[in-house]
Amino acid sequence: MRLSNSVHEAHSWRIREIAPDFRLEDVWALPVQGGLEDFSMLLAVMASLDPSKGSSRAARALFSIRWRVGELLGWDEPRGALPVPENAEASLRDRLPEDLRGTATGRDVAAKPFTPLYRTDVEWAAELSNRTVHGVMHLGWVEKAKGLYQGQMAVYVKPRGRLGAAYMAAIAPFRHRIVYPALMKEIERAWNARSAQPPA
Repeated sequence: MRLSNSVHEAHSWRIREIAPDFRLEDVWALPVQGGLEDFSMLLAVMASLDPSKGSSRAARALFSIRWRVGELLGWDEPRGALPVPENAEASLRDRLPEDLRGTATGRDVAAKPFTPLYRTDVEWAAELSNRTVHGVMHLGWVEKAKGLYQGQMAVYVKPRGRLGAAYMAAIAPFRHRIVYPALMKEIERAWNARSAQPPA
């Protein structure tokens, strides 16, 4: 379910020191729980998903429309070549402190079109840059009770001028009513399937 921003901001996430100029757009509680060591399974589940090919027909249609419009208007190419809005940095990787550099490896989420930034025991982040926004997907592993954790997903954005602001406003109802609810179902289905597998 969708959470208030204050729930996410109550934790000392590293992303807040890396992207203080980004706006926290959305926070969602993920339908997954486990022990501290299960954060890796959450990343594997997220890596296995492709929302544009999920079971929700409405969500698939929205992704298809977005990619077609993006291709027509050149929103997504060249991917990653644009600097962070109002900054000289080409990527938030340029802001990473030394202890986070190189922590997001090929073993982590292959979250195309996102590029992984960093990983800790309870936190993972990746960025996306196109001609509408520079965005960050943040996954957190939140302790709800002693030894019991739940996944949390947050989205940070920095729009590119008026186009980016208008784009974010236009897609907000679709994100909240169609895309994210469909994604939550896909995550829950994949998590339950992995949890049911016997250990290797």
